[in-house]
Amino acid sequence: MRIIAGEMRGRQLKAVEGTLTRPTSDKVKGAIFNVLGDKVLDARVLDLFAGTGNLAIEALSRGSREAVLVEKSLNAHKVICENLEKVGVSPKAKLLLMDAFTYINRYPSEVFDLIFLDPPYHKELVSKAILTFKEHFYLAPFGVIVAETAKDEELNGDIFPFEIRKTGEYGDTKVWYLQRMDV
Repeated sequence: MRIIAGEMRGRQLKAVEGTLTRPTSDKVKGAIFNVLGDKVLDARVLDLFAGTGNLAIEALSRGSREAVLVEKSLNAHKVICENLEKVGVSPKAKLLLMDAFTYINRYPSEVFDLIFLDPPYHKELVSKAILTFKEHFYLAPFGVIVAETAKDEELNGDIFPFEIRKTGEYGDTKVWYLQRMDV
């Protein structure tokens, strides 16, 4: 796993041992950031279910202003901390050891330009997060939620005021791009 573009291009990132954390592959990550393009520049990023910190660190490498990374696994939290230090972006990152939904409800006034959701597959966590975001204004106008699910998963429930702007499938992964409809 490596940073694929930007200021820290080519730097290797540490992975979490075991099978509980599934880092976004370089192929999927490249596709995500190609779709996002300039939306990454000067963005405030939230990486829920951060895992290794892979997505937030890639965003910082490509010019994002700051990132908040939320991870509840102590082992993954330690790996993220090492990765942030290793590539030198710790000053731009806030790493929290907590459950994603605890974070969302504890900090209801936070606003982000990019939100990455890459939870464990087949647990409906993406749908639950989007439904929770509806209660708060987490996404800035013209911001983007990028969510990864298994290819056979769907988003359940009424997601208004968000709408799906694009999807992409890469192997067993489906990537969803959502934006607010009311902007």
